[in-house]
Amino acid sequence: MKQKPDLSFWSLWNLSFGFFGVQIAYALQSANISRIFATLGADPHNLSYFWILPPLMGILVQPIVGTLSDKTWTRFGRRIPYLFIGAAVAVLVMCLLPNSGSLGLTISAAMMFGLIALMFLDTSINMAMQPFKMLVGDMVNEKQKAKAYSIQSFLCNAGSVMGYVFPFVFTFIGISNVAEKGVVPDSVIWSFYIGAAILILCVIYTTSKVKEWNPQNYAEYNPVSEEKEESANWITLLKNAPSTFWKVGLVQFFSWAAMLYMWNYTTGAIAEVVWDTTDASSEAFQEAGNWVGILFAVQAVGSVIWAALLPQFKNTKLAYSISLVIGAIGFILVPFIHDQYVMFIPFLMIGCAWAAMLAMPFTFVTNALQGYGHMGAYLGLFNGTICIPQIVAALLGGVILSVVGHHQSTMMIVAGVSFVIASLCVFVIRERK
Repeated sequence: MKQKPDLSFWSLWNLSFGFFGVQIAYALQSANISRIFATLGADPHNLSYFWILPPLMGILVQPIVGTLSDKTWTRFGRRIPYLFIGAAVAVLVMCLLPNSGSLGLTISAAMMFGLIALMFLDTSINMAMQPFKMLVGDMVNEKQKAKAYSIQSFLCNAGSVMGYVFPFVFTFIGISNVAEKGVVPDSVIWSFYIGAAILILCVIYTTSKVKEWNPQNYAEYNPVSEEKEESANWITLLKNAPSTFWKVGLVQFFSWAAMLYMWNYTTGAIAEVVWDTTDASSEAFQEAGNWVGILFAVQAVGSVIWAALLPQFKNTKLAYSISLVIGAIGFILVPFIHDQYVMFIPFLMIGCAWAAMLAMPFTFVTNALQGYGHMGAYLGLFNGTICIPQIVAALLGGVILSVVGHHQSTMMIVAGVSFVIASLCVFVIRERK
C-alpha cells in the first residue's frame, strides 16, 4: 500500500472550504429557528418540539450518507455527489423557510410549512456536512490530518460567526427588522438568502477544485481490507463497547441537553431580561433576536480562544470538567444580566464549555477503542450520544418550562445545572493513555 502524498496548504484548504458555507447555513438555523417559529405564533412551551428535528435528522442521515458514499463511485467522485445534492437542496429550502409567514397561510398552516421546510433543511445540511469529514479521511495522510481538521475547525468557526451576525448587520445597513404580526422580518429573510448564495458558491468552489481518486487510486492508498470488512452488528458492538464509551456518553447526555436549551430559549431569554418583552411580534423582540446572533458569535470566539488553551492542561479530565463548570456559571448568569454588552461575559464562558465538548469526548473514546476494531461504526454509534440527548431535552422542554415558572430566562439556569451534572460525571471516566 502506498503512502498518501503530502498535500499543499491550499489543497487541504480546498478540501474543506465548502464547509464554510455549510456552517453559515447551520448557524443561521441554530440562531433563528426559535425566533422564526415564535414570530409565526408558536407558544414558548411548544418551541422545544421544533428542535426535535435537527438531532433526529442527524442521527438518521449521517450514518446513511456515510454508508452509501462508501459504495458510490462516479465520474464526479464518491463523496462530492452527496455534498452537492445536499447543498443544492439546502439552498432551495433556505429561500423558503423564512418566508413561511409571507405566503398568506393560516398560523397553523404556516407553522406546518415551516416545520416541513426545517425537516428538509436539517436533512440537506447533514447530507452536505458529512462528506467533508470523509474527504479528509480518504485523501489526507496521518501526518497531515491534524492540520486538515484544524483548517476545517477554523472554517467551521468562521462560518458560524458570519451566519450568526448576518441579521444584526443587515439591520444595521437599513434592512427592516420588523414586520407585520406573523411575518418574519426582512433582515432574517435576507440573511437566509445571502447564506444560501454563499453556501452554493463555496460548494461549487470545492467541487471544482477537488478531484477525488478513482477506485484504483483509492485502493493504492487505503487498506482494501477496510473496504471489505463485513458490516458490524450494531447491537453486538454496543454490548462489547468499552465502559469509557458509555461513561463519556453520560457526560454527553447532560452537555448536549444544555446546549439544546440554549439554542431553543436564548432568544426569548434575552428578550425578557435585556429588552423586557415577551411579545414576539414587537420590535424589541426582533432586536433581541439580532443580538442573540451576536452573542452566539461571541460564544464561537470564546470557543476558539479556549481551544488554544486546553492543551496546556496536563489532566484532560480536569480540563474537561473545569470547562463545563465555566459554561455552567455562564448559563446561570444570563437571567441576572440586563445589559446587552455585559451579556458577552456569560457567552464567552459558555464558549469554553463548547470547545471542550467538541474535542474531549472523541479523545477519550478513540483512545478507549484502540484494539476494538470497527472504529468507523463505533464513532457512528457515538454520534447518538449527541443526538439522543437533544431529542429527549426537546421532548421535555415544555414541561420543564412550566415547572420553573414559564420564564424562558430560567431555562438558562436549567442548562447551567445540566452542565454542572455533566462536569461531575466526567470523573467517572477511566482515562486510557
